[in-house]
Amino acid sequence: MTGTPADSSRAPIGAAPGAGLAPVPIADGVHWIGALDPQLRRFDLILRTANGTTYNAYAVRGSDGVAVVDTVKAEFADDFFARLERVARYDEIRVIVLNHLEPDHSGALPTLMRRAPQAKLVISKRAPAMLKALLKTDDQEIRYETADTGDEIDLGDRRLRFLHTPFLHWPDTQCTYLVEQQVLFSGDVFGCHHCDRRLFNDRVGDFRFAFEYYYAHIMRPFKTHVLEALRLIEPLPLQLIAPTHGPILRERPRRYVARYRALSGADQALEPVPAHSAPLRTLLVFYLSAYGSTARMAEAIAAGAEGVPGIRVSLYDLEGGEPGPFVDLIEAADGIAFGSPTVNGDAVKPVWDLLSSLAVVSLRGKVGAAFGSYGWSGEAVPMLEARLRGLNLRVPLAGLRLKLIPTDAELSDCRDFGRALAQALPGVSAGAPASAEPDRPKPVIDFADLS
Repeated sequence: MTGTPADSSRAPIGAAPGAGLAPVPIADGVHWIGALDPQLRRFDLILRTANGTTYNAYAVRGSDGVAVVDTVKAEFADDFFARLERVARYDEIRVIVLNHLEPDHSGALPTLMRRAPQAKLVISKRAPAMLKALLKTDDQEIRYETADTGDEIDLGDRRLRFLHTPFLHWPDTQCTYLVEQQVLFSGDVFGCHHCDRRLFNDRVGDFRFAFEYYYAHIMRPFKTHVLEALRLIEPLPLQLIAPTHGPILRERPRRYVARYRALSGADQALEPVPAHSAPLRTLLVFYLSAYGSTARMAEAIAAGAEGVPGIRVSLYDLEGGEPGPFVDLIEAADGIAFGSPTVNGDAVKPVWDLLSSLAVVSLRGKVGAAFGSYGWSGEAVPMLEARLRGLNLRVPLAGLRLKLIPTDAELSDCRDFGRALAQALPGVSAGAPASAEPDRPKPVIDFADLS
């Protein structure tokens, strides 16, 4: 293998799933080889997903071979194998680790086992019965080994160490720790349903609500087991946490561990938050789209705003979210843009539901904007602008309305709109030059302030 794969986390917000199939390096000898599912709006029937989800899988290269840690949902196996094949040959794979056997992580396993028959499958000590039921292979032997806390696999110049963490959130779950690189492959622990091609927690939009929502619905019923797992995880040196869903936590990963302890009712003192020499300004872009036109406008606006240095942009599809979790995000933001198509001479109900929830928070001094596609008269945008002013937001730009499907030129106007909106945020210089890739920012999420 030669060269370094391009960092697909730099792809535009909202790029099509599967586009840019390069694996992403996350640590020395470690690549993300997972899959993106940005269109998912409900997971396991019970979780709403405003930003879709990711199925994270990883390849670890040692001097004595390659380990694959987790796979992906079966429908996304082609993306997984395309990325895997760019960092390893199948005959190099010595180990396949499944931290959790749920189908969204084991869907590509049968094909991977056929392509790499020499590889040793490693699962937790509570997983064998689930494995047999999952693969439905009573007519053939399944070759596997089980692991318990402290067991290790040697890849030559690096070791994988296992932590038994049952019921997080299935009985079979475990975590895998890459000792030399101090990387924790945490399974569903510290994960969330938030899809963003930028992948890393310091690059993606504000995913705090998704992290908390995921904990509340997936991990909260197993608080006792969370605390038992934390007793294994907290002593570990951590450079990076690599969960199976959501952003990879490379910026101050220990704060997410601390947040789990706080959410589980056993808080601890947290490390101090370093002062930011140049605080980021935050812009939230909410939208709902009937046929995709307003969504394309939202993506272009977000892309334009992201090109302004010092701006952190978050993009949310209201079809997959509830108003409650967004209120705290809006209260902490500097600017908010709302996009809606015009339906029966009005903006759509989810947008009004969110706006009606904002009466309980202070919005004075924040910047607001409205946009949307329409077919007839386009009343939604001016109606939203009036409501934003009524909520004491400053609305410096005339709302952006486009008829039906936006053209390339109109999408360019959307990017200009996003850039101008970002430059209108408090503390941002109107003359700030655009940048296709601003310097890596400091994170704005401070979980210590949430407890």
